[in-house]
Amino acid sequence: MNRRAFNRCLLPVLLGGAAVLAAVPAAQAADFPSHSIELVVPFAAGGGTDAMARAMSDASRAHLPEPIVVLNKPGAAGGIGLTEVANSKPDGYKLALVTADMVIIPHLGLTKTTYEKFTPIIQLNADPSAITVAADSPYNTIEEFLDAARAKPEMMQVGNAGIGSIWHLAAAALEDKTGAKFNHIPFNGGNPAVLALLGGHIDAVAVSPAEVIQYVKAGKLKTLAVMADQRVAGFENVPTLKERNIDLSIGTWRGIAAPQGTPQPVLDTLGAAFRKAAAEDSLKKFMAEQNLGYVVADQRAFTALMERDNATFKSLIEKFGMRQ
Repeated sequence: MNRRAFNRCLLPVLLGGAAVLAAVPAAQAADFPSHSIELVVPFAAGGGTDAMARAMSDASRAHLPEPIVVLNKPGAAGGIGLTEVANSKPDGYKLALVTADMVIIPHLGLTKTTYEKFTPIIQLNADPSAITVAADSPYNTIEEFLDAARAKPEMMQVGNAGIGSIWHLAAAALEDKTGAKFNHIPFNGGNPAVLALLGGHIDAVAVSPAEVIQYVKAGKLKTLAVMADQRVAGFENVPTLKERNIDLSIGTWRGIAAPQGTPQPVLDTLGAAFRKAAAEDSLKKFMAEQNLGYVVADQRAFTALMERDNATFKSLIEKFGMRQ
């Protein structure tokens, strides 16, 4: 048999083999899921992110034939868990509960795992930053607060959840927009910062409304402005920065993402199930009880948010020299 005849005989075999290989992922996607799905939370158990992951897992039971198992993989400000998921097989069986930290910590030098190594599935939450002071503070408006910070640069002590945290970046962004200069005081989380404010040790905090709402309702703290596009539930009398002619909207978010390369049919299955789970009354009740902003966005919108925030935080971290 000459070479040309041999190639003619071999070609159908090769094409048939390629068709079989291409059919394997398609068949796997059609059977998805055939066993439990791991949802990695890159933080310790017991926090708000962990609680939301577990609430979402419970709400998903009615919409997926297999359970979602929540696993906590803390460390490196979320970098360890995110890296594990990013390097896992992209088959839909290992997902990540992602937060705004995923577009912050690479620029801080804490991980090489960037948001581009994931495909977003669904956004579930968004919480803006807010400037909150003690109830007896002399500042009753955001303008008075900023004027005082400009008058005495770096004397206004503003607490945050740690160097390079979303709330540190929010306060830095406010400086950048207004010309104010704060003395940034880092704490090991938003709650310790709020407790320091209650104790009179600092002048203000830049944390989410959810982290101060109980003290605002109790008359111990007052929020001067929220860094959101619209006023926040529970803070209807508090203006946004944009209402005060400061074009700044910044905050944190949470959602679910898969490793890059996950087949689109698998992503579609997960996305449809998660949208139904997000509409469950049990999840909405949980979000309301935890004072978490309930925002549902699909793959395309969530990707756009990540791209926007990645550019914003990269610029702020470089400008303020926060890289560790």
